[in-house]
Amino acid sequence: MNGTFEIKGGKQLKGEITPQGAKNEALQILCAVLLTDEEVRINNIPDIHDVNRLIEILGAMGVEIQKHGKGDYSFKAETLDFNYIQSPEFKKESARLRGSIMLLGPMLARFGKASMPTPGGDKIGRRRLDTHFQGFTELGAEFRYDEKEGCYSLKAKELQGKFILLEEASVTGTANIIMAAVLAKGKTRIYNAACEPYIQQLCRMLNRMGAVISGVGSNLLTIEGVPHLRGTEHTMLPDMIEIGSWIGMAAMTKSEITIKNVSWNHLGVIPGVFRKLGIAMERHNDDIYIPAQEQYTIQKFIDGSILTVTDAPWPGFTPDLLSIILVVATQARGTVLIHQKMFESRLFFVDKLIDMGAQIILCDPHRATVVGLNHEFPLRGTTMISPDIRAGNALLIAALSAEGTSVIHNIEQIDRGYENIDGRLKALGAEITRI
Repeated sequence: MNGTFEIKGGKQLKGEITPQGAKNEALQILCAVLLTDEEVRINNIPDIHDVNRLIEILGAMGVEIQKHGKGDYSFKAETLDFNYIQSPEFKKESARLRGSIMLLGPMLARFGKASMPTPGGDKIGRRRLDTHFQGFTELGAEFRYDEKEGCYSLKAKELQGKFILLEEASVTGTANIIMAAVLAKGKTRIYNAACEPYIQQLCRMLNRMGAVISGVGSNLLTIEGVPHLRGTEHTMLPDMIEIGSWIGMAAMTKSEITIKNVSWNHLGVIPGVFRKLGIAMERHNDDIYIPAQEQYTIQKFIDGSILTVTDAPWPGFTPDLLSIILVVATQARGTVLIHQKMFESRLFFVDKLIDMGAQIILCDPHRATVVGLNHEFPLRGTTMISPDIRAGNALLIAALSAEGTSVIHNIEQIDRGYENIDGRLKALGAEITRI
């Protein structure tokens, strides 16, 4: 369903908002249910397109699924329907969802074979899948790519533990290789592994299921293969991208907002980067309290040079929040350079902000300089199209702060990553209508 949001901007918001379960964690954890024939119960699953689509794919693959309540499901993958996995329908469904690539590792580990069409997802530049397949072949899988069908297939009589040095610290690649290695024979060591909180969550869950993974939280993981895994229960972390988005929204709309249950210890540098833009926030137990601020001033570096905000693999600053930082900077006092290193073409949404009156110089596909307007010249409402999940949310925040009415089309891109976003914003006093 592809709808439109109409937003009357320029209103101060107030109240509490609770982040949803983490989308990127959910996609990994749901794939991991294939590693055991016992029941796995998962809580705090976000009710969003991408996650619901993966749950539907699991059901069609033959996994027994029970819904106990909101965001609370159990999964039992006793057997899989490999006829369905070969079918055109599976190819069509899984190709629409980039996260489906993480079904390969568990399928290969437990059933000795797996296949998958070229996945879809965001248009934010090339995201290579080489890391995944290099890992699988190092563990002893045979890899084939059928160009005519656009389909990858893997098979292995037995996976064998190995020292694997990843070319890039790919999050989904690391997750996939971990899931393949937990049932492999012998010891696997993954160096230059991604170490995001979501990867840590996956490792902890697998360890509760009987896997033997050490080095969790570092970039060197050691996995002792085991013959089988048990069932378990797991609760998702809150989504840190949402938490960062609400911090930015509070600053842009001069609002007093409390973000509930944020799991502070897993936020890394996120609060610190927003503080560098001059946004005041306080830690109240596990909540973030943001007071209403009339203005916020971007800090300079110690030598007086202009602040640069760049993305980097965890524990660096997540690329998913750079679009939010960019929007928030448009109304700050001062200047900042945003450097998007990890993906090309993720900054192309700035032309929409320039239409709204923002002062931004797009230097190249990776860098933008933002000259803050210090809330003296509010952005103006306009009509725009959401290009991807994260930019869509950034444009939504811009619209909430802008004078006049804004229209955002293609909001399916926002719904893919954010649960009932209009309902939750209305509860804070936002004027937003879904058409």
